[in-house]
Parts: sequence; structure tokens; C-alpha cells
Amino acid sequence: MARSALLNVMTQAAMKAGRGLIRDFGEVQNLQVSMKGPADFVSNADRRAEEVIFQELSRARPDWGFLMEERGAVEGRDPQHRWIVDPLDGTTNFLHGLPMFAVSIGLERDGQLVAGVVFNPAMDELYTAEKGGGAFLNDRRLRVAARQRLPESLFATGIPFLGQGDHAASLWEMRQIMGETSGIRRMGAASLDLAYVAAGRFDGYWERALRPWDVAAGAVLIREAGGFLSGMDGEKFDHMQGDVACGNEFMHKALVEQLRQATLRRQAANAL
Repeated sequence: MARSALLNVMTQAAMKAGRGLIRDFGEVQNLQVSMKGPADFVSNADRRAEEVIFQELSRARPDWGFLMEERGAVEGRDPQHRWIVDPLDGTTNFLHGLPMFAVSIGLERDGQLVAGVVFNPAMDELYTAEKGGGAFLNDRRLRVAARQRLPESLFATGIPFLGQGDHAASLWEMRQIMGETSGIRRMGAASLDLAYVAAGRFDGYWERALRPWDVAAGAVLIREAGGFLSGMDGEKFDHMQGDVACGNEFMHKALVEQLRQATLRRQAANAL
């Protein structure tokens, strides 16, 4: 697959950061047996990966700005372009020695997402997409799954954890969708959930309380693989707003309807 110059820049930055994460991941697995634990080491690995990406992208496009998990917003001289970066999506997986984590780099042009790269270095899977150019896993063209029956479908979601998110709403949503589908999976990395929908591995995915760097790259993958995204209520998708529902055209509509039913059932239960 011949990549554009832009995707080459993004790919090189993601892969360089990923090589460092793989080295650190091996060390984390060794640290699991220590009393101190690997948490501090993982935080440093996250920052090192972000620094690699920042330096690589700044060297290639010195005028462009950034929105990064650790650094936050970095203004560029070019107001039209901004990189949106998560250097280590799936930190908890990484911390526990699970090989489901990724580097995620999205590009925003005039407020619209136009390119994305998601790289899982542990599995050597590189997902790339550019507006109008299609989505790819390594050199293979991606398309969302074609299934159109909920009982045959497999969905992914995020599950809130200690001190985070709306636990009650999440349980109502999962209860609703468990009863209509062949299963739900929780990967622990939103960028990979989105990439897996683009690759046809999942039929759909929903999650609330996300950050822009969680979804920027994956959203481009979904669209370029022929999928549909919106907010969980079916409104227009906005990567700055925090929630997403996606899938092929049928599954996306069905998912939004199931989430609506979950909300209605929760409201009815609360009214009793």
C-alpha cells in the first residue's frame, strides 16, 4: 500500500513511539512481581512515548498545533491543523501486562478529522486512514462488517471503573444489549475498539465520557471503512463531546435504538 506523505509522517511517529513502548512493556511484566509495582514506570513510559511523537511530528510539520493527553493543548502557528494524540491508549492493560494497548494519532483540519493512525505494537497491527483514501490494516483494505441481524452481532463498549463514569447507566445499557446480541466485549482501549469495528471484528461500539484523543484517529478509520458514527443519542458525532456509537449503517441505527430503550427503561425504573 502506497501511503501519502502525511500518513507516512504519522506512521513513522506512531511506530517509533510503539517501539519504545514494547521495550517498556517487557520491563512492566518483570515489575509485576515487585512490591512497589510498575505504576510509576508506566507513567514514565506514557510520557516518553508522547515526547517521541511530539518531536517527530514537530520536526515534520513545525507550524501545526497539538492536543495531547499529557501536554494538553499546544498552539501552533498554523491555526488550521492540529494533531490529536494519545501516546498510550490502554494504560491499565499495559500496567497489568495485557498486550491490548495502542498509540493513537489523529489529524484535525479546520476542526474536521481528516487522518488517523492507530498502532498496536504488541501485535504489530498498524491501522491507517485518510479522508477519501480508505482505511487499512497494515496493507489490507478494511470494511466494516456486513451483518444486519442483532442476534448475530458482537458489540464492544467501555465500562466505568472506580470513581469514574455513570455505573448505573452503563449497567442498564449492557443489560439491554446483552439481551439482543451474541455478546459484548470490553477491550480497555477505545482506539482499538474503533479500529476493530473498522476491521469488521466488532459490529458496533459505544462508550460515554471519552476524550478527543481516545476517538480522533478511530473515527477516521470507521468512516473510511464505510461505517457510521454519532453520539449515543444519534446526534451528529463530535470528537470533542465525549460519547460515541458506531457500526455499519444497520448496526449503528440498531445500537442507537437499543441505547434509547435502555435510557427509557432506566427512567421508568427510577420513577417507581
